[in-house]
Amino acid sequence: MIIRNIAENLKIRLAVRASQHGRSLEEEVCQILRSAVTETSPKRQRLGSRIAARFAGIGLQGPLSELLPQRVKPMGFVE
Repeated sequence: MIIRNIAENLKIRLAVRASQHGRSLEEEVCQILRSAVTETSPKRQRLGSRIAARFAGIGLQGPLSELLPQRVKPMGFVE
């Protein structure tokens, strides 16, 4: 694999990191790539769960009256 157009400061930082870990530059880059593709990211929450989590601490734990079952009177028609 060949990677082109890498900024010089990035190459230097990678070389320093490789040196700190006692690896060659190539080994360090391979390790970084290996870590990036094997990390298990947490499953993304669905929208409803994210909304519930966002407003969890504001005191709306009780049932909302708007959601309670209510009898609906049918509309009357005048003849």
